[in-house]
Amino acid sequence: MKNANITVQSAPVRLRIGFILARRFTLIAFASFIDTLRLASDEGDRSRQIKCSWAVMSSDGQPVTASCGVVVKTDAGFLPPSAFDYVVIVGGLLSEKAPIDARTERYLQDCAAAGGTLIGICTGSFILTRLGMLQNRKVCVSWFHRHDFADEFPDVPAVSDQLFLMDGNRITCSGGTGVIDLAAALVERHVGQAAASKALNVLLLDEPRAETATQPTPELARKARDPRVKRAALAMEQNLSHPLSVADLSRKVGLGERQLDRLFRAEFNASPAETYRSMRLDYGHWLLRTGTKSVAEIAELSGFADGAHFSRAFRQRFGVTPSAFKTGRRDDQAVLETAPREGI
Repeated sequence: MKNANITVQSAPVRLRIGFILARRFTLIAFASFIDTLRLASDEGDRSRQIKCSWAVMSSDGQPVTASCGVVVKTDAGFLPPSAFDYVVIVGGLLSEKAPIDARTERYLQDCAAAGGTLIGICTGSFILTRLGMLQNRKVCVSWFHRHDFADEFPDVPAVSDQLFLMDGNRITCSGGTGVIDLAAALVERHVGQAAASKALNVLLLDEPRAETATQPTPELARKARDPRVKRAALAMEQNLSHPLSVADLSRKVGLGERQLDRLFRAEFNASPAETYRSMRLDYGHWLLRTGTKSVAEIAELSGFADGAHFSRAFRQRFGVTPSAFKTGRRDDQAVLETAPREGI
């Protein structure tokens, strides 16, 4: 990774990227971006910084340790924001209390003040939001961190039904292998389609997924065969605490309510409303099993009007009241094995 020289001897660089790695950053997100750039930058696999250039920066010049323990050397201190087309902050574990230091915060603020384009990768979106750089923007986050983001930033709209999101001079990406698709999109924009295709082919990928391509997700959305049902299920997943109406869901996927109902019944043998309620009860069940919140708090987080409504629905679904379940009067595994699944 050691290459502080981001200039090119033979031709102007078409795409210039500066990387900042948060403490305990996600290695695959960083490596995916870098490998896409290096494969697009040169002929064959010689990895010279010809068409693309990159530098890994830090405030103190010290190596940075990824969440998996791999240590990455830095190339330079903070270079002027004008040296890059994009500055990327690669996030990592949310449990890290101080993912970047004060000097790094000031550098990102300088980049924003200069009008530069900032990219938040993985939980890098959390860092940019904390710094006030994603206000009045939509933010793309991983489905895995969707609830964490909503809890910390209830007033910032977030989506987790696509791989990345370009909103002017702010770009956010869910992370994982979706970073390859974002990097390929930037390569195609600045260097050309041939370079992007070459990088993807070497990485054994047929073609890039679009910005709006759906994130691979677990649970209900993964089971859906119809893409409209999948997108509606993802919208449900993203709005558990404040449930959308069936009319709103229908509008989101461009269907009439009756058509959406027919599709859900064909996929899950349940209406959209029944499916949504089951999903919210599953979320409440998970919160009871893994957290310390009260039943009333969990009812609100699960999108129920009050604790009594939540308790009745929970007991109907799982055969035990939330309070009884919370105090351990019944074995959790037995509940899961005997719970009716309402056709889903």
